[in-house]
Amino acid sequence: MKTAIVYYSKHHGNTKKLVDAIAAAHEVTVIDCMSGQTDLSGFDRIGFASGVYAEHVAKQIQSYARTNLPEGKEVFILVTAAMPIDRYFSDLQKIAEEKKCTVKGSFKCKGFNTFGPFKLIGGTAKGHPTEEELAEAVRFYEGL
Repeated sequence: MKTAIVYYSKHHGNTKKLVDAIAAAHEVTVIDCMSGQTDLSGFDRIGFASGVYAEHVAKQIQSYARTNLPEGKEVFILVTAAMPIDRYFSDLQKIAEEKKCTVKGSFKCKGFNTFGPFKLIGGTAKGHPTEEELAEAVRFYEGL
């Protein structure tokens, strides 16, 4: 199954670490959503990966998915956040549903955060994602 993972990872590269761990273990095409690469038609399964910014996945990844996700594809979602919770998947799940895609699974883990006032205290979720969390992301991918 030909797979692409489209990601947006700006703050500390937490999400890119998940994507890189999966790409190191499996043959996937990695696409930075800001790269200008937009043709996803040749992929059977498409992952979207993002950090959480103001309680939502990045607007850039939402816009990319809304514009470029072909109908009827298998989709999975990866999210990193200082406090990862299931509702952070909802933006991308809604877009996938609108495109008549099947969401095969979602993975979340902590990500180091120094946004806004958290910078004053040295950040939260230091050291995340951990090696174990990266291994969990790979296992998640393998279970799709």
